[in-house]
Amino acid sequence: MAEATGGASGVAFDTDEETRLIQQSLDDFVEQEVAPIADELGETLTNPRLGHEPDGRLTDEVIEAIQEVRQKSAEAGFYAMNLPEDVGGENVSTVTWYQANKHLASKGTPLTEQVLAGPEGPKPLLAQAEGGQIERYLDPVVRAEKSTGFGQTEPSVGSDSPNMATRAERDGDEWVLNGTKQWITNAPYADFLQVFARTTPQEEAGRYGGITCFLIEADEYDIGTLNNAVGSEGLQAEVHFDNVRLSDGRVLGEVDNAFYEAMGFLSLGRVEIGAQAIGNTEWLLDQAIEYANEREAFGRPIGEFQGVSHKIAEGRAKAYAADAAGLRCAWTIDQGEQAIADSSVLKWFATNTFWEVADDVVQIHGGNGLAEENGLMDRLHEARIFRIVEGTDEIQLNTIAGQEGLGQ
Repeated sequence: MAEATGGASGVAFDTDEETRLIQQSLDDFVEQEVAPIADELGETLTNPRLGHEPDGRLTDEVIEAIQEVRQKSAEAGFYAMNLPEDVGGENVSTVTWYQANKHLASKGTPLTEQVLAGPEGPKPLLAQAEGGQIERYLDPVVRAEKSTGFGQTEPSVGSDSPNMATRAERDGDEWVLNGTKQWITNAPYADFLQVFARTTPQEEAGRYGGITCFLIEADEYDIGTLNNAVGSEGLQAEVHFDNVRLSDGRVLGEVDNAFYEAMGFLSLGRVEIGAQAIGNTEWLLDQAIEYANEREAFGRPIGEFQGVSHKIAEGRAKAYAADAAGLRCAWTIDQGEQAIADSSVLKWFATNTFWEVADDVVQIHGGNGLAEENGLMDRLHEARIFRIVEGTDEIQLNTIAGQEGLGQ
């Protein structure tokens, strides 16, 4: 047996120098660029009664603040840094992207969620743009001059997306698009949407074939009801397409192949939401520790009672395990693997940890935990949303079971 040399054995949990420098730069960026914008808006950002119009839309000043943060981030090289350099990104590793998302979420500063591209920004699917699509759609989104949205979910179709009712049919040299999408993030404010539609029937193309992605501009569709989810008011909406005529130049990727193309990037979305869930969990635990050491009851800090300290300890243990799952999943993707099971494990475990810890931290704070000004209930609402978006808990467990060879 070879003698151990004391070096790494192929697994490392230290933060590499590039990632460490990026985290430090993000801290400086948040302090110098994001915090002043958030401070100026104050409670308008955290109180939905102040930051929204009566119908639920974000107010103009909030929209302008979000846009300003995104553009400043793009100029600083953060916004789309996980994309390849040839499309305007920095080509950072998935591990670094994971660490950056988690780091920002752990800060608790309003508007930090806008620093790295979310559903409104450039993603690998849009990076497939070709020809005139690059200048018109991809480049402006990478620079945060335009924003987009991902139109897949429908009123009767969520997790079972291949059964979508939205159709695009050939009419001469054009496509004619009809249908309705729902819960589309950024739809009320997007310059264009990436919309999935069935272009060939399932009986001909198979369950996952026959779906095409189209680039649809804002003046070509109608916004219906805003889907005001508690904790995410004003961000999602219904979208209606009525005989929208589109040239072949509006097809993103290959005709009939969009579902497969999107699934190829599914793990990355789960890495992002897992990282954000863990970062938020860490922020919540920090708030709980500070409060438990300061708040006294029966003559001593409440952190000395096991009913409180054990909640925090269990939360820290779960966050620790979730972070290990996140690093493994991100590393696996960097090795060129799809990480199907790993990403489902991460998404399920991290978001449920976020939910459980958020509930415990509210409980630790007692009545103070329900107050609007401390942001704890906001995190609880967000955690509940996280357990549904990017695939529900049940979908994640089905995926894990399937990867273990268990029939569904």
